[in-house]
Amino acid sequence: MHGYSGDKQAYLTRLRRIEGQIRGLQRMVEDDAYCIDVLTQVSAATRALQAVALGLLEDHIGHCVADAINTGGPEAEEKVKEASAAIARLVRS
Repeated sequence: MHGYSGDKQAYLTRLRRIEGQIRGLQRMVEDDAYCIDVLTQVSAATRALQAVALGLLEDHIGHCVADAINTGGPEAEEKVKEASAAIARLVRS
């Protein structure tokens, strides 16, 4: 079971909303919308994806990493490294 399982429907709803935003962006470009308007919508979609990513990261740390630490052993160290790498990827993006 993954850390986000309890919130799966909420994540799917948010991702579907973001998918709609992306389709809207495609329409804007097809319709030759003003550049700044397109960029504004790109920024909104980016922030929405970042919010999903942060929620997933929080769920991962609170569930997967915490469980591994409670169990101990090499899996705990691996989960912490995984979380650190995920945080580094988010910070770079």
